[in-house]
Amino acid sequence: MDAVNSKTLTATEFSSAVTAITAAFGDKTRRDIYLFAHENLVGITATQTAKEFNLHPNVARHHLDKLAAGGYLDVGKKSESKAGRPSKTYICADTEIHLDLPIRHQDVLVTLLGKALSLLSSDQAETLAEEVGLEYGKTMANSLGYKESGYSFRQSLHAVAEALTAHGFAAHAKQFGGELQIISEHCPFGDSAVKHPVICAVDRGMVKGMLGSLYGKTKTETSSSLAKGDKICVTSVAL
Repeated sequence: MDAVNSKTLTATEFSSAVTAITAAFGDKTRRDIYLFAHENLVGITATQTAKEFNLHPNVARHHLDKLAAGGYLDVGKKSESKAGRPSKTYICADTEIHLDLPIRHQDVLVTLLGKALSLLSSDQAETLAEEVGLEYGKTMANSLGYKESGYSFRQSLHAVAEALTAHGFAAHAKQFGGELQIISEHCPFGDSAVKHPVICAVDRGMVKGMLGSLYGKTKTETSSSLAKGDKICVTSVAL
């Protein structure tokens, strides 16, 4: 385990941290609800949340209960509403969020990999980078203990997103039209990927390696990339 530094996050860093924390749920609305709760120190109710995000109260309550079950929100004392029914108050479990930020010793290795790949032809470099990711993805899947899970394709996709998030990608699974995608809002390879975009093939290989172990053979393609100037990284997945 690398040494870590702890610090209180700025507003921007806090938002990014929340993305990483709640990406495992694969739901942007739930992330926004958590941010809404963090801004309201006295707590929020399902009715308030439903009105704020234009949701059915039962849907809002579902999101809040999920956040509470994960330890992100505490359930406050019940209060009487105008209708006379008790309503739960959901309060942020910790008003000051601290995040352990790893010292990225691996940056040297990623930079070295990028420079080594640049000595190869583009096709060779792409193939090698994807193979590295593929093997690492298989190792990640085995470490999760999902081998005999019998997960469906969609369940496997969400498991991959959760594992990628744990590795710094802030990822979630999403359906776009008839296509399933892994969306990554952060790239742990940093500037090295910008200088050597071929490193993005490692990400694609990780997805392919994990899905291959959890579910079976799939086709993966990089649809967009932070390293190439896009707002997010998108790996499209098909059977």
